[in-house]
Amino acid sequence: MIKRLTIALVAHDAMKHDLAEWVAWNWEKLLSHRLICTGTTGRIVTETIMSSKKAEMSNTRFDITMLKSGPLGGDQQLGAMIANEEIDMLIFFWDPMSAQPHDVDVKALLRLATLYNVPTAINRSTADFMISSALLASADYKPVIKDYTSYIKRIV
Repeated sequence: MIKRLTIALVAHDAMKHDLAEWVAWNWEKLLSHRLICTGTTGRIVTETIMSSKKAEMSNTRFDITMLKSGPLGGDQQLGAMIANEEIDMLIFFWDPMSAQPHDVDVKALLRLATLYNVPTAINRSTADFMISSALLASADYKPVIKDYTSYIKRIV
């Protein structure tokens, strides 16, 4: 039995169409999972899915939740979902060539994904490896989350 995962999809402006193309290429694998997108990324991914002839022919519907746009708080909404252990995988196509006005939010999001051991792809190649992993189909796989009890209980 394939576990239904919650997969977050995020992309900087220059990478949104690359992510949408990746989603269109992998739509059959993504169909059985819940997708969480930041605002503009979600709109572009949805438009891509809706225009996909394959998706139309299969008469299927994606489970997509759209958060706010990243710079308007979507990155922080997603970070809260990661901290609440509601995200199983993060696909984040980031643009290393452009300065981002919400760079601190992006760093916080990636920090939380690392802290909570969320599998994270930051480019298409890594996303391809993750979506094709045998672990994706495993209902038994659960990432190990480090115990931070000693940090919480430390004397300050």
